[in-house]
Parts: sequence; C-alpha cells; structure tokens
Amino acid sequence: MISDQTKINGFILSSISLGFNTFACLISCIISLIILYHLYYNHVKREDKITVVLCSHIYLTLLINGIIFMSMNIRSILGDLYNQSFDSSWCILSGYLSLVLVGMLSWNFLNQAFYRLIRIVYFQNRRFQSLKLYIVLPVIELIITTSIFLCVLLPLNGVTYSPNDYFCCATFTNIPGMLSLSFVAYICPLCCILFIYIHITRFIHHQGNIPTLIIKQRQSRDLLIMRRILVIVSLLLLLGMPALILVTMFIITGEENPILIRISYFSASVSQIGLSVALVFSIPQLKNIILNLRRTNIVMPFNRTIQGTMQMRTIVGIQ
Repeated sequence: MISDQTKINGFILSSISLGFNTFACLISCIISLIILYHLYYNHVKREDKITVVLCSHIYLTLLINGIIFMSMNIRSILGDLYNQSFDSSWCILSGYLSLVLVGMLSWNFLNQAFYRLIRIVYFQNRRFQSLKLYIVLPVIELIITTSIFLCVLLPLNGVTYSPNDYFCCATFTNIPGMLSLSFVAYICPLCCILFIYIHITRFIHHQGNIPTLIIKQRQSRDLLIMRRILVIVSLLLLLGMPALILVTMFIITGEENPILIRISYFSASVSQIGLSVALVFSIPQLKNIILNLRRTNIVMPFNRTIQGTMQMRTIVGIQ
C-alpha cells in the first residue's frame, strides 16, 4: 500500500514534469518552425544544410516525445486527483511509441556525430556528405528501432499499464526487457557517440602538430567541440541514468521504489528541456539562424521607418 506522502511526492513530480515538458514542447515547436521556414525559403547556406536538417530531426523528436510525456503527466495528475483508470490499447501504443522516440533521440545525436566525423576526419569522402542520405537515414533507423522493440519487448510484455502511475510504460522490474531496451536505445548509441567524438578530438590534436593558422583555428574549435560533447553527453546520460540506478538497486535489494517510474520520467523531462535549450547554443549554424531572424525583425521596422520618412519629405517637397 502506497502511503499518502508517497502519493503527494508522485503528484509533485508529475506536476513539475508537466511544466518542463510543456516548456520543452514550446521551444521545440518554435525552433522547428524557424528551421522549416529557413529551409523552405533557402535562407540556409549549402554547406550548413545537413547540420540544420539534423537539428530539425532532433527537435521534431523532442516535440513529439514531449507531447507524449505531457499526456502521461496529465493522466498521472488526473489519476492522483480522481483515481481514474486510463488502461487501454492506445495507452499501450503510446508507451511503445515513447520508447521508440527516446531511442530515436539517441540515434539522431549519433547521426549528428557521424556527420561531424565525416566532415572533419574523412572530408574527402563525398558519398557520406549527401543531404538526401541524412534525410533518409532517420527513417531507416526508425523502422529498424521499431522492429527491434516490437520483436523483443512484445514477447517479454515490456510495456504494461501501471495502476499507481496511471499510464503505460516499460516495466522496470522486467530485467530482460529493460536490458534490451537500454542497450538499443541508450548504451549502444551513447558509446558510439563517445567513440566518434574521442576520435575527432585525437585527429584535431594530431593536426595541431603542424604550426599553421588553419591548424590553430582547428585547435580552438577543438575546445568548442569538447564543450559541446560535455553538455550533450551529460544531458543524454541524465536521460537514462536515474532509471538505470533505480533498476540496479531493485536487482540488489529486491525492493521497488513506489515512484520509480515517475522519477525516471522526471529526469527525462529535465533532459528534454535541457537538450532543447543547449542545442541552440552548441550548434553555431542553428544559433546563427536564430540571431539572423532577430536581426531581420529589427532591421525591417527600421527600413520601413526610413521609407516612410523619405515619402513624407517627397510629399512636402512637392507641395
């Protein structure tokens, strides 16, 4: 039996998570629209289009995942207040969809790291620098990830309805299901990301032995890349670390925390809002798009004011 204090703690976690997810969805929606606008009207440089498209994939995933998380938070809050059940086939489907999107988020960051590897280390290979490749690649990964999850988690009954949390999610006490989910959606892409960025950093350091201006610029860019790695990888670690810790504690002690699921989704909500903000500051191409939009909004009213003043002077001169 869950105590009243535990229910209050769960209600607070769900309420805060709802606020975080709402803010993350708002940011992701605004930036996604800005990116689509610039891509549609060709306001993005040709050499920057792949980077911007990869960012759009990440923000689109954050947006859809945030909406699903918001629906889970709302169901938890309504369940806590009115003890209402939301067990349905749509609940199970949304549970699987949230797992697929969490996995896709990691794979989207892996795609971004892979493109940086090709652009910096293997820049002579033009086949892997095609815009069409990075448009189609997430679709292929989505199909593969969905197929793996359905083939592995369905037989293990990996997603079930949680009567204490009032939504459907991965069963944390199902150890085989959690291990397979963690490997596909979390451990495998994260290890690949770390390996790629370490390889890029070593390559840049090796190039730094040649005392040229270009190499010095690459050395300064090395520091910038390391900062980006630190922020993004830390946020990705935060996405799944609490769940892994709590599941490990359950394996050791055999006691399940009654709000384990809400704690895990709370950390995911923090990661969502952190990633949506950090990407703007860590990706120069995306940051320039936002800054250029702001400059355009400032310059256009100024130009209209000048045109209006010139028209008034013309009218006065005529009279």
